[in-house]
Amino acid sequence: MERSFLAYIRGRCRQLPQVDIGIGDDAAVYTPIGQQVVCTDQIIDGVDFRWPEHRGVDIGYKSVAINLSDIAAMGAIADSALITLAIPKENAIEIAGDVYEGIIEAASEFNLAIIGGDISTYDGPLAISVTMIGHLAQGQLAWQRSGSQPEQIVFASGAFGGSLLGRHLRPTPRVKLAAELRAAGIAVTAAIDVSDGLSLDLDRMCAASNVGVVLETDRIPIHPDAVRRSEQSGDTAFRHAWSDGEDFELLFTVSPEDAQRIESSTWSCALTRIAKTSARTGLWTMEGSKLIRLSPQGYLH
Repeated sequence: MERSFLAYIRGRCRQLPQVDIGIGDDAAVYTPIGQQVVCTDQIIDGVDFRWPEHRGVDIGYKSVAINLSDIAAMGAIADSALITLAIPKENAIEIAGDVYEGIIEAASEFNLAIIGGDISTYDGPLAISVTMIGHLAQGQLAWQRSGSQPEQIVFASGAFGGSLLGRHLRPTPRVKLAAELRAAGIAVTAAIDVSDGLSLDLDRMCAASNVGVVLETDRIPIHPDAVRRSEQSGDTAFRHAWSDGEDFELLFTVSPEDAQRIESSTWSCALTRIAKTSARTGLWTMEGSKLIRLSPQGYLH
């Protein structure tokens, strides 16, 4: 299977960006651009998707998109990826082909080179591991979770909740937004992508920065899917937006001055001011004149 599938991959990847030496040798060779940024993530049947209920092409797309989301959260530019597939023995070639079509679709959409990886069959669930390589432009510093200070403004991209109705398989990594913020000279002081839940990942960013936030909870953008989920679950749409996860949106902090610039400009996706950072750690909201502590919720691995 490996030799024939390798030929298929090489043919399908010819239209993607290329490196010095790519698929077909024992290792890839490429010339780095700027400071390197690397991440890896794995998705597994029964945890991140359900095979065969979910289509292979969507599973493959997700495996790349979630890594692109991590690169975007660092304010970096994605360049290439290594893909490792562990495929159930039964119908292995068909499964691998379906998954790789989604991988190639995402790579083409985001101008990404597929430079290698591995494939094996075994008596186990479908699993895909992606290692993503990107770079920072000269003179740029990576966005981290730990750079925020009190009295800064928290922005959220997009909208939250209800992703399990299908968006979790086709997330939109905010790589374009990250590039736009860089180009506009917006000084992002801390950032994180939302994989495990809006409140949980916001709390993680705050903890890394040793700050808290006072949220304007009525400003949190709630996705229509969260409303649909609430009709099924009996829980509120806000609760789904607060804790569902797998939104792959960005949370980031900026100075009040940059916040004004953001709100007076147009971006590739909606940006919403949802909170202000505080020296008091934790997540808080105001009810009248009283501070009320909120509990972060989401998916704990």
